[in-house]
Amino acid sequence: MQTKLTDKISREGVVIHHTAVIDPSAQLGNQVSIGPYSVIGPDVEIGDGTHIGAHVVIGEHTRIGCHNNIFQFASVGEIPQDLKFKGETTYLEIGDHNIVREFCTLNRGTAQDKGTTKIGNHNLFMAYVHIAHDCVIGNHTIFANNASLAGHVTIEDHVILSAFAGVFQFCRMGAYSFAATNAVIIKDVPPFVKVSGYYAKPFGLNTVGLQRHAFSEEVMTTLRRAYKVIYRNGLTLANAVEELQQFSSQEVNQLVAFITSSRVGIIR
Repeated sequence: MQTKLTDKISREGVVIHHTAVIDPSAQLGNQVSIGPYSVIGPDVEIGDGTHIGAHVVIGEHTRIGCHNNIFQFASVGEIPQDLKFKGETTYLEIGDHNIVREFCTLNRGTAQDKGTTKIGNHNLFMAYVHIAHDCVIGNHTIFANNASLAGHVTIEDHVILSAFAGVFQFCRMGAYSFAATNAVIIKDVPPFVKVSGYYAKPFGLNTVGLQRHAFSEEVMTTLRRAYKVIYRNGLTLANAVEELQQFSSQEVNQLVAFITSSRVGIIR
C-alpha cells in the first residue's frame, strides 16, 4: 500500500518522513526518527532513540549511538577535508546522548591515521562546529558556536571551547580545560588550565569549571600550587615536572602524565 504524501512512514517504533532517503543497508534502532529530506547513506548504524532532524546528511560508514539529537542541516560522517583522502573506507563513531546543532560538520577519519573519528557521550556541539578527520573527543564537552578542530586533535573529558576557538592539528586539550572566545591553540593545553588569545596563552586555572564539578578546596589549592610551578616560578619545563613529581596528588599526577606525553609541547 502506498503512503500518502502527507503521511510519515512508521514501523517498529521507527518514524521516517516520506521525503527522507534511507539506504537499504542502514540499520536503525528502536524509536529512531528521521525528519524531512534527510539522507542516510550506506553502512550507517543509528542507535535507539536517536532523532535526526530535517535536511541532515549522514555519510557512509557512520556509527551513531543511542539518544542523540542531530538538528537540521548537519553534515555527519562525510569524507574528510584532506587531499590525501583517496576514497579509503574510514569511519565516524558517535556515542550516546550527544546534541549536534545546526550546520555542524563531523568528518570521518583518514587511512593515514586511526581511520576513525571518535566522539564520546553527553557532548554538546553548537551551531557551525567543525570536527575534522581523526579527532578523538571524550565525554561531557561543550563546543560553542563556530568552534573548530583541525585533524588529529584530542579533546579530553569536560573541556569547553568557547565561540570561534580553534585547535591546530595534532594538539590536545586536557580534561577540565577551557578555551576562551577566539582562542587559537597551537600547542597542548594541560588539564585544568584556561587559555585565551591569538596565539593562546595560559591565564590561570579553570576555577569556575572545577567548582562546578565539585572539586574540593584542598584539591583546588594543590592545583594552584602546581600551576605556579609550571607557569610562575621561572622553571624550565623539565625542572617543573621534577618538582611536580614531589606532589602527592592524583590530579597533579594527571598533569605530569599529560605534560610528559606531549608530542607538540604545552602552551606556556
